[in-house]
Amino acid sequence: MSTPSKNFSYAVESEVAVITFDMEGEPVNTIAPQISQEFESLMTRAVNDSAARAIVFISGKKDTFIAGAKIDFLQTITTAAEASSLSRQGQAGFDRLDALDKPVVAAIHGACLGGGLEWALACDYRIATDSPRTSIGLPEVQLGLIPGAGGTQRLPALIGAQAALDLILTGKSLKPKKALKLGVIDEVAPAPILRQVAIDRALELAAGTLKPERRRGLAPAFTRNKSLPDILKGLTNKEAWAEFALEDNPLGRKVLFDQAKKALLKKTRGKYPAPEKALEVVRVGLEKGMKAGLEAEAAAFGELVMSDVSRRLVEIFFATTAMKKDNGVKDPKVKPREVKKVGMLGGGLMGAGIAYVSSALQGVPVRIKDKDDAGVGRALGHVRALYDERVKRRSLTWREADKQMALVTAATDYSGFKHVDLVIEAVFEDLALKHQMVKDIERVCGPETIFASNTSSIPITDIAKASAHPQTVIGMHYFSPVNKMPLLEIITHKGTSDVVTATCVEVGKKQGKTVIVVNDGVGFYTSRILAPYLNEAAFLLSEGADIAELDRALVDFGFPVGPITLLDEVGIDVAAKVSKIMHQAFGERMLAPDTTDALVKEGRLGRKAQKGFYLYENGKKTEVDPSIYAMTPHGKDRKRFDRYEMAERCVLQMVNEAIRCLGEEILRSPRDGDIGAIFGLGFPPFLGGPFRYADAQGHGKILERTEHYLERLGRRFTPAPLLLDTVKTGRKFH
Repeated sequence: MSTPSKNFSYAVESEVAVITFDMEGEPVNTIAPQISQEFESLMTRAVNDSAARAIVFISGKKDTFIAGAKIDFLQTITTAAEASSLSRQGQAGFDRLDALDKPVVAAIHGACLGGGLEWALACDYRIATDSPRTSIGLPEVQLGLIPGAGGTQRLPALIGAQAALDLILTGKSLKPKKALKLGVIDEVAPAPILRQVAIDRALELAAGTLKPERRRGLAPAFTRNKSLPDILKGLTNKEAWAEFALEDNPLGRKVLFDQAKKALLKKTRGKYPAPEKALEVVRVGLEKGMKAGLEAEAAAFGELVMSDVSRRLVEIFFATTAMKKDNGVKDPKVKPREVKKVGMLGGGLMGAGIAYVSSALQGVPVRIKDKDDAGVGRALGHVRALYDERVKRRSLTWREADKQMALVTAATDYSGFKHVDLVIEAVFEDLALKHQMVKDIERVCGPETIFASNTSSIPITDIAKASAHPQTVIGMHYFSPVNKMPLLEIITHKGTSDVVTATCVEVGKKQGKTVIVVNDGVGFYTSRILAPYLNEAAFLLSEGADIAELDRALVDFGFPVGPITLLDEVGIDVAAKVSKIMHQAFGERMLAPDTTDALVKEGRLGRKAQKGFYLYENGKKTEVDPSIYAMTPHGKDRKRFDRYEMAERCVLQMVNEAIRCLGEEILRSPRDGDIGAIFGLGFPPFLGGPFRYADAQGHGKILERTEHYLERLGRRFTPAPLLLDTVKTGRKFH
């Protein structure tokens, strides 16, 4: 018999109360205040139902258990006290679930994240499907928050502090096998039989024939009444003994948390308060007990919900969520064409990376063309290495890797290109070469085959001039390394077909990318705002700045790497070539110091050549090469610059150029500009992107500081016309 309610259904099957969560009118289940009364009512009913010996929780959604808390609801909260109260309500609800007399099984398929995992942790037994769609984790720190419904206390109790901190402080999610190995879940089952397995286990728990042994954690349902000798009997290996010593020994615990905080601050540089708060909250729970830990969790959660950092990160979350629904053109009715095969011109690191994401994530055959057999071999080797890395990390089996690798083939000619739907070009930044590529493809392929250039600076309009059907020509600008960088910048010229744009946007999404669509122009958006940023770093270097200090200044500001390190990563030769294109297009404002030309002549191309501004061993950066200073105007004598001034000069150049791009309609919206800078160039997420940063600082202040440097340093700091206009009108970008 089944009794429906608004968001849940209740049925007794084989003496087990099966409660199905299916949030009305929503694509996924989330935790929101409106479900709490139904949840409490069903708990009471299940406990009092004499026909039910145990309880199973399962989802009614296709590929989601519970995706976490309803984030847009958090944006309606106006005080820290209100957020803390909400946290306490969630804790109390899961405390009652944890304390039920009848055993409770969580049957997990799909996303079990945030509050969804906190819900499951309050159950007595957790089964997850072996589906690749199943993921388990506490991602709250990625939104500037911490778990707020007991997760900071129950997860360490279950799997140990060290393993729990690794999940809580990074926000990473686990695949079912890894979750099972860590002890986050108790069993993995095939999706078709999840419901029946959960019912069977619930009955076994009720009968006492199933007694889970959890070596790592002291899970409340099974060990709260055990004596110390009984607990010690379970610690049968070095890893378990070490964990027990660290968590129950004050000295060991101090070492654990001191080292964790040291590593954390090295990564966040104090810019992201959520991981630090999480670390402290876990520590309180271990030292003072769960009640104190829960109170610390609620207080920290409330404080973080109201923080500027969390607001910026939540804004980014909503922006990227909205972009997933965007087809990239004004008319939402335009449908993309199906891309069944991809052609790749150029098999270098970039081309191989694009081939990998096309085969591994988009799931289509890829044909690579390179100039000779050696290039073909290197291309296939690069792709194979990316698959091998996944096998090593155990995110793929050898069999799965071989199956996906079989989608990638290569040749030195255009054989295999006849039926390609999309060709992506990743050859040198040479317009004549790209024109030849266009003509070759149109000779071999059909008239509807899309030609996409991965150029980082040459206008797509210029490339399309070689085409007999320019409506099929577009830019798809990937970022290196392609398998890790999340952004894809799609560039349309005035003649690009809407169907072509929508098709490339859909391809990017299937490749796992966050996609922005920008209008054509030299450097488009990301390369254009990166150029003055790197130029300013080069000017500082030529003025006598220390390389390590300059890099440190921008890392302290919030960038993942400094600008000089980035030059080495991009390739000094590539940067020099793009710089000339920018200077030719934009004049003196984009003029760079000539230091890079001298470096290129010496063969200092950056990390790929094992020498640049830094020295390298086996591809890894070691230290600044002191001989580099002899090639700058100040020679070996270095001047001391204020770190804030160095960061401000570089950042203002990027922000000012971003505002120019918006004013010139290269960008379609400030949202796209913020996402492009964060996901493509590493602009600090906690600042929200160039446009959020300008709004937060105040446009008047941005203008005042830009004009200050204009007077001191010259025309490269000329304020963007749109900045002058927004100061005059008082408008903001968001």
